[in-house]
Amino acid sequence: MGASNIEQELSLYNSSILANLNFAGSPATFNPSISADNPGEPWLKVRPLQTGDFHRGFLQILSQLTAVGNVSLAQFLNRFAQMRASGDYFVTVIVDTRSDKIIGSATLVLEHKFIHGCSVRGRLEDVVVDDTYRGKQLGKLIVVTVSLLAQRLGCYKMSLDCKDKLIPFYKSIGYVLEPGNSNTMNIRYEQPSAAVSANHTSGSEPTLPIDPS
Repeated sequence: MGASNIEQELSLYNSSILANLNFAGSPATFNPSISADNPGEPWLKVRPLQTGDFHRGFLQILSQLTAVGNVSLAQFLNRFAQMRASGDYFVTVIVDTRSDKIIGSATLVLEHKFIHGCSVRGRLEDVVVDDTYRGKQLGKLIVVTVSLLAQRLGCYKMSLDCKDKLIPFYKSIGYVLEPGNSNTMNIRYEQPSAAVSANHTSGSEPTLPIDPS
């Protein structure tokens, strides 16, 4: 993609809210230590989904997780605009900057509640990392990134549904099974950080199942 196209790209949300997430406060352990700011290789980058990611293989990555269908560029951009306008979708990706390709993704969706004092619950969806990048802790990295993002945005808890074989992985990073509710798992934020405004578009730059390693 040319430089002019890159300059015109929009981010789904303001990338500044990914800066300085408190990885030290997560129950997850990384060996060696990595974070969204420092993902372990100089050619890896964690950032919000961008309009140009249609051409960077975003839908192909999702197709490793589930059926995507024949989604056109127009459909992608229309759904992107809807998500961006709502302010409730935080699709976060990992990019291999050497090839300019998306190699991982996870989605945080905000649910606005009347309960808990009109609080907000986060849902973790569509977690995927390309299997050729195993051994770099990227599955754990992308999940912890969006989990910490949910806390920063003031969610009282983050929920997910997973397959049996992934329960130990999610337990290792702080999620717990909800009794009597199948494979629903949650992580609760008893003292959430100060909430960031849900309108994150201003100032933004104009599966295979995750690998538990």
